[in-house]
Amino acid sequence: MRQRTYLMCSPAKYLVEYAINAWMDTSVPVDTQLAIKQWTVLRDAVVDLGHTVHLLAPQDGLPDMVYAANGAFSVDGVVYGARFKYAQRAAEAVRHRAFYEEQPDAWRFVPPTETNEGEGDFTYVPDGHGGLILAGYGFRTEIDAHAQAQEVLGRPVISLRLVDPRFYHLDTALASLDDGNIIYYPAAFSVSSQTVLRQLFPHAMIATEEDALAFGLNLVSDGRNVLMHTEATALAARLADAGFRPILVDLSELKKGGGSVKCCMAELRP
Repeated sequence: MRQRTYLMCSPAKYLVEYAINAWMDTSVPVDTQLAIKQWTVLRDAVVDLGHTVHLLAPQDGLPDMVYAANGAFSVDGVVYGARFKYAQRAAEAVRHRAFYEEQPDAWRFVPPTETNEGEGDFTYVPDGHGGLILAGYGFRTEIDAHAQAQEVLGRPVISLRLVDPRFYHLDTALASLDDGNIIYYPAAFSVSSQTVLRQLFPHAMIATEEDALAFGLNLVSDGRNVLMHTEATALAARLADAGFRPILVDLSELKKGGGSVKCCMAELRP
């Protein structure tokens, strides 16, 4: 475990006003006040673990800003900005860019020319070879963004094709558990991408469909403590058996928008 830094945004403006993924249903009411309470429990849990949390201010008309992971992707102080697929979220990228550009001594922000949704589709695995980036495509991020991210961030990028619309972002189907290993749900990926994952991570933990549907893979791990959605009890038990410390957080209101723990937390890597 090492101290981490995260960027989060309160769900004070959160609603499900449109449907741009398989989980969003505008006919199902959202309790914004309950979402704030659930999110606050998550934020407090992160701080209690000794990590640092920076906050973005929520904005009227941008109900998905709570999913702060989608706004950019950073490695070694270099930030590859997001360019959202859907118009409803496009202005979020402006807010994220402003956060980084207000701190020019800490961050070098690189605006994208390709569609990508930040840590939603980019996962950093800081292995012993200097780190590599796993990158999803198929629903949101375009594969051309993978090449751009590799040039910007100076890390090898491994492209993985997502094939199940329920798992529209990489962070709903795969997560980094520690500095060298991952957990993933194979059926969320194309057959060839499954082969690549087996070759790169022969000791990876394999998740079930039940784990994935419970948003158990939309987790945040500091290498020891694993923050994860409260529904994923079976996965939590397996993680505990493997030596991790699961911390279950109820984000049922935010799941209505298609996100859970990881979606709410962008890791900042100075």
